[in-house]
Amino acid sequence: MARVHRPSPGLADHLVELYDRFPFDRSLAEDPLSCVRPFAADRRAGEIAGIVAATLAIGNTTAIRGSFEALVARVGRDLPVFVEARTRGNWSSVLPGFKHRWIRGDQLGYLAWRLREIYETHGSLEEVFLEGWEANGGFAGGLDALAGALRGPPGAGPSAAPAGYPHLFPSPVDRAHSACKRETLFVRWMARERYPDLGLWRRVPMGELRVPLDQHVFWIAYHMGMTQRRTRDWTAVEEVSEALRRIDPLDPVRYDFVLCHTGISGDCPKTRDIAVCGPCSLRPDCRLWRGRRAA
Repeated sequence: MARVHRPSPGLADHLVELYDRFPFDRSLAEDPLSCVRPFAADRRAGEIAGIVAATLAIGNTTAIRGSFEALVARVGRDLPVFVEARTRGNWSSVLPGFKHRWIRGDQLGYLAWRLREIYETHGSLEEVFLEGWEANGGFAGGLDALAGALRGPPGAGPSAAPAGYPHLFPSPVDRAHSACKRETLFVRWMARERYPDLGLWRRVPMGELRVPLDQHVFWIAYHMGMTQRRTRDWTAVEEVSEALRRIDPLDPVRYDFVLCHTGISGDCPKTRDIAVCGPCSLRPDCRLWRGRRAA
């Protein structure tokens, strides 16, 4: 039987060391969150910018930021006005030819129309999330409610979503039990009150947040022993989040940004390379290095 790799006794201290010396300003400039922060002075604008940027958060960060700015250049920087102007008759015509990976302009136009519909009955997306939280049980229920509202009504007719659109908003309670990285990232941006996040939502407790489990965070978490799962699904999200909650119960996703950009920047090469791994504070905890000499 393969040996189970568990978090080392020193992991908490090593994460703090990594966090304390992390170049936040460098990494924030390369993160999609940097596109959202200029809109955060207005809560509605910040929510809209956040859900658009999180929806586009597929692929490398340079392309994501470029696509977000290209969209804003076409629709204008007053995002609430753009959303308010969307109707059943015009959502499909606002972003012709726009494409980011497999996301198309008609899908983002439909998202804008869905936001208008949501804001007619709810003061914010936080209210939608909390309805699911309270009715269906916790964070996964909140994400399910948010995904359902953004997907919109099923069926044909003028209210029907364009092809592929519903797949942009998975739910952790769907059959696939998706990790829902982009929606969870959006909630982190909105609800976490500490830098670099925005803290625009005030009723979702930080201690209940779940980690946005992208490929970089998942790889590092697995090699730190925070999960034994080899599939990046919702069960893995819960396991990694719980491991981080044991380290910091009040702010379990505190280390998400740091771990993510440690992977993005290449500071974690995902192989044993003493030239890169040598200075890393997490090397003593890593599955690749534990019990091995650095030389």
